[in-house]
Amino acid sequence: MASSKCNEYDPDHPPLTVGEGVKFGLLIARMAKRGIAGEGVYQGDLEKKVDRILDGARERAEKKLRDGK
Repeated sequence: MASSKCNEYDPDHPPLTVGEGVKFGLLIARMAKRGIAGEGVYQGDLEKKVDRILDGARERAEKKLRDGK
């Protein structure tokens, strides 16, 4: 089943640019690698970077909606 692109904005899943998607994927891979090392391994620094990427994408999408583009 092919998924169709939804035109409605979802603040929980903002659209990412290609560069953001690549950075996001690399950070998730690094988090997974740390997760393999053990439960007690600190991942807060990577989580903050992921949050910054998502916040930037969310702000850009909201600005796009406000400007009507």
